[in-house]
Amino acid sequence: MTRTLPDAEYAVLNTAHADEAQSIDHLAAATDRDPAAVRRAVFALEGEGLLAVEERVDVDVSLTDEGETYLAEGLPEVRLYEAALDAGAGEEPVNLGQLIGAAGLEGPEVDIALANFARKGYGHVDSGAVAAERGVDADADEEAAALAAVDAGDSVDDESVLDQLERRGLVDREETTVRLATLTDEGVTALMEGVEVAETVSQLTPEMLTSGEWRDVEFTEYNVEADAEHLDGGKKHILRQTANRVKDVLVGMGFKEMEGPHVDAQFWINDCLFMPQDHPARTHWDQFALENPGEIGDLPADLVERVKSAHLDGVGEDGDGYHSPWDEDVARGLDLRGHTTSLSMRFLSGYQQGDLEPPERYFSVEKVYRNDTLDPTHLLEFFQIEGWVMAEDLSVRDLMGTFTEFYEQFGITDLEFKPHYNPYTEPSFELFGTHPETGEIVEVGNSGIFRDEVLDPLGVEVDVMAWGLSLERLLMLMYGFEDIRDVHGTLCDLDLLRNVEVVH
Repeated sequence: MTRTLPDAEYAVLNTAHADEAQSIDHLAAATDRDPAAVRRAVFALEGEGLLAVEERVDVDVSLTDEGETYLAEGLPEVRLYEAALDAGAGEEPVNLGQLIGAAGLEGPEVDIALANFARKGYGHVDSGAVAAERGVDADADEEAAALAAVDAGDSVDDESVLDQLERRGLVDREETTVRLATLTDEGVTALMEGVEVAETVSQLTPEMLTSGEWRDVEFTEYNVEADAEHLDGGKKHILRQTANRVKDVLVGMGFKEMEGPHVDAQFWINDCLFMPQDHPARTHWDQFALENPGEIGDLPADLVERVKSAHLDGVGEDGDGYHSPWDEDVARGLDLRGHTTSLSMRFLSGYQQGDLEPPERYFSVEKVYRNDTLDPTHLLEFFQIEGWVMAEDLSVRDLMGTFTEFYEQFGITDLEFKPHYNPYTEPSFELFGTHPETGEIVEVGNSGIFRDEVLDPLGVEVDVMAWGLSLERLLMLMYGFEDIRDVHGTLCDLDLLRNVEVVH
C-alpha cells in the first residue's frame, strides 16, 4: 500500500539507510533542507516506526591559549625540573631564585611550577631550596604528551589526564549530542511498497489567513508525542538570585543600601581604614592599580589631614601612629577596590550623602577585585556583603547576634567565630560555617568593631560594628557547591546553572 508523507519526511526517509546511521546534520545536507525541519521529520518518522534514532555524545577537546603556550615552551614544572637537574639539584638542593631565571619562569608560572613539581614526583621545595629526584623521565610527562595529542587531533585515552588539564585551564572540552537515524525494517518495507509526497501544509501563515487559502489546504498532522529539540530559556543567575535574597533579608532587618565606585582612591580603600601605606596587602600582589587615570582628582582636604595625623601620630592622648611614611600621592592612587569597605568610609565620613545621625544601618552587595590565586574558594573578582551599624554602646554580642539572625534566614545555624587581627577593627573575629557536602569548615567572612583610629578622623563619635561577608561562600553553604568556579567565571558549569533548584 502506497504511503503518503509530508515533503520533509519523504525526503528524509528516501535518504536514510538501513545499514548506516546518519546524523541529522548529514541528512539536512543531503536533502538540502533546514536542520530544524529535518530534526522534526526524523522524530515524526521515529514515531511512526519508520526510523530508529540513537544518541551519541561527541567530545571536542581543544587547547586554550595557555595550553598552546605550554605546548610550545614546555610545562612550567618540566622546565623547573630540567633547570634543577642542570644546576645539580639532583645532588644538592639549589636555591629556587636561581632556578626561576634558568627555567624562564615568569609571573604566575612560578606558582604553577611549584604546585605541580611535587605532585608529579619531580622533587620537593623546602625553605626556598629545590631538590630534584634523579631518574625521572620528564620527556614522558603525561600531561605534556596529552597537550601534543590534542594539538594533533589525536584522542587522549586517559580521562584523568584530560580532567587535570581542564582544571589547569590548558584544554577546553565541549560535549555535543549527536542524533543518528537508521531505517527500520518497517521503513524499508514502506519504501518497497511505495511512498509519495503528500500535498500538505505544515505552517499557517498570515497570508493564508488573509486570502482565505487556509480553507482549501490539507494541514500536516503533528505527532505531539515525538521528541522535540530542547531549548534552554534565559533565567536569572543563581548568584544574582542569592544576592537579591540577601538584599531582601537585610532590608527586612532595617538596613539601607549603599552604592559607590568600583574604582576608587587608596585613600578610601585603605588609608581611612588605618592600613599603613607599607602594608603588604596594599601592593600590586593584592590589588589592581590603574595607569590611566592614575590618581583621583578630588579628596576632602580636611579629612585627608585627619587621616594622615591618625597614621603618623595616632588618636587620643595614648594614641600611637605607625611611625612609617605617609604620602598623599599614594593615597590618591586609583585601584580596583579590594573590598566594599571603601563605601562604608565614604558614607560614615558624610562625604557620600551628608552627615548621618545614629542609629544607622547600611549594607551593600557589590563586586570587589583581588589578585588572588585561583582555587575552589577564590576568584579574582567576587561579591562582598558589606554592612555596618552605627549606634551607642555596641558590643561583640550585638555583632554575633546580627550574624546569627542573618544566616538563619538561609538555613545556616552552625556558625563558628574565631578571634582575628585587622588593622581597622578591635575586637575582630572571622566567621566560619560547615560545608554541607564535605564537612569542611569554610571561612565566610570577617568582622569587628571599628577602632578609634578609623572613626575619629571620620567624625563619628559612637560605636560602629562592621563586616565583610562572601556571597559566593554563602552560596557554597546553601547549595553544597564544592568549587565556586562551577557557578561563577569562564569555566562555570552551564548544565548545573540551568538545572539547580533555587533555595527559598
